[in-house]
Amino acid sequence: MEYVTLNNGVQLPMIGFGTWDVRGEAGKKTILTALDSGYRLIDTGQMYENEDIVGQAVKESGLERKEVFLTTKLYRPCVTYEKAKAVIEKSLQALQTDYIDLLLIHEPYDSALEMYEAMKEAYRAGKVRAIGISNFNEKKYQAFVAACDIVPAVSQVESHVYYPQLALQKEMEKHGTQMQSWASFTEGRKNIFAEPLLQELGNKYGKTSAQIALRYLVQNKIAVIPKSVHQERMKQNLAVFDFEISQEDMKKIEKLDGGKTLFGWY
Repeated sequence: MEYVTLNNGVQLPMIGFGTWDVRGEAGKKTILTALDSGYRLIDTGQMYENEDIVGQAVKESGLERKEVFLTTKLYRPCVTYEKAKAVIEKSLQALQTDYIDLLLIHEPYDSALEMYEAMKEAYRAGKVRAIGISNFNEKKYQAFVAACDIVPAVSQVESHVYYPQLALQKEMEKHGTQMQSWASFTEGRKNIFAEPLLQELGNKYGKTSAQIALRYLVQNKIAVIPKSVHQERMKQNLAVFDFEISQEDMKKIEKLDGGKTLFGWY
């Protein structure tokens, strides 16, 4: 695993495991499989309604708490300072932990700065190790950074070979915010695994098209949180640090960028 140092010194794994549609006992087993496969970042959110199984999986894994990086997110029901403050405590309880490694605002709500006040309090109290945002486009990101006194450590956004948002990554980097990709494989919006160029490069580098897609993001300094329920693919997704895509091939992949979201968030 490779790590990136956030703007406050916290180490973030470059690859994590996404849990947006993981539920119940089967979901807990999937998370346990991911931890057993070597994942050390588990990404959840209050919107996903699965913080409890994430917390239970970490507990049952036998790993020390400090070995696992936990991310969760605040969403629409807690868009005031008081509500945000209360639900941070609920997340701590659900995750069965004394601290959250990364706490994000799930979407660019009108009262995001008010929510951020509660997050900053939790951060200063040691209940949260890093704070950030999610799904803010460049304009909203710039406005948020200009108005807050703690620059978001991470901004999580849609990013994949068809819409990598490289300009946004550069803007974040300028301010000291780490970009993290959700939908690294497009969540089925496009058949990325059958993309001819990725298959061609996979053959060239002895990797799968999925590994080429992830390596492209990681090589552009974008952290990723792919999801799979199959252990073999989980392990494959982690195996992207033993090769480097040439600059010539990176330019080829860059041409897949369609310049527009596949999800309508932006």
